[in-house]
Amino acid sequence: MHATVGDRILVHGRTVGSADRAGEIVEVRGDNGAPPYLVRFSDGHEGLIFPGSDCEVTHQERNPA
Repeated sequence: MHATVGDRILVHGRTVGSADRAGEIVEVRGDNGAPPYLVRFSDGHEGLIFPGSDCEVTHQERNPA
């Protein structure tokens, strides 16, 4: 998995009835975009995650300057 600061991450619920969690990657601590990622979730909580197969990263569009 590869991500940069500003990308969005979606963590799917792992059990029946648990909600998905969405957040923004605010820090990449691995080499060359690798995990772990510091994520600010939509509820304001921040946490360090090592995403697994239940996660999706959506890359933000970058406009060349």
